Amino acid sequence: MLDDRILFSDGEAIVIDKPAGLPVTRTKRGGDCIEDRLEELRMGFARSPMIVHRLDQDTSGCLLLARNPKALKRFNRSFSEGLITKVYWAVLDGETDGEEGLIDIPLEKKSTRERGWWVEGSSRGKPARTHWKRLITDGGKTLIEFRPETGRTHQLRVHAQEGLGAPIMGDPVYANGKGPMLLHARSIGVPRQGKAAIEAEARVPDSFGDWTPG
Repeated sequence: MLDDRILFSDGEAIVIDKPAGLPVTRTKRGGDCIEDRLEELRMGFARSPMIVHRLDQDTSGCLLLARNPKALKRFNRSFSEGLITKVYWAVLDGETDGEEGLIDIPLEKKSTRERGWWVEGSSRGKPARTHWKRLITDGGKTLIEFRPETGRTHQLRVHAQEGLGAPIMGDPVYANGKGPMLLHARSIGVPRQGKAAIEAEARVPDSFGDWTPG
C-alpha cells in the first residue's frame, strides 16, 4: 500500500518512497501504476494528490505529490526555476576518475523501429547538468551521489554512461539489464515561502546490498 510508504505529509504535499518497478504514470502496456492508486493517499482530503514530477519505472525513492492545484503550480514553478534539491545514489558498473565534478552533456531523444527510443548526448540536445561525487569504490564498482541541476529524461543514466564512462548497474537500456537497476532517489528538498521546507529522505533499498556509506 502506498500509504505505508509516506515519508512526508502536510496540507499541500506528500512525499512517498516509490518502489522500483512501479511506473509513476500509465504505460501503453497497462498494469499497475501510481497514477491509478492516488486515492490510497487521499487521507480524508477533498481530492486525491497530483503527481508533480516523474521517476523512471526502475528507479526507487522520493516522489513529490501535490495536495491541490495551487500547490502543484508552485511546485512546478520551483522545479522550472531549479529551486528543488534532489539527491540520487547509484552503483556504477565501473570505476571513475576523480572524486567529484560536473557533467554537462546536452541530451537528445532518439528512436528506431528496431531499438525503440533512448537518449544520448548530442550538441543538438537540451541542456543537462549533473553534479556527482564518488562515495565508495570496491571490486570495480562505484557508489556515486548525483545532484542534478536539470531533470531530463534518463539524465542520470546517460550521464553515468557517457560522462563517467560506466553505466548504472542493472540498467535495462544503457547496460546489460541483469538484476535490479541500482538508481535511488535518496532525498528531496523543496523550499516554501512562509513555512518550513519539505525535506524527505528514503532509505536505501535492499537491492543495494552493502552499498551504503559507513
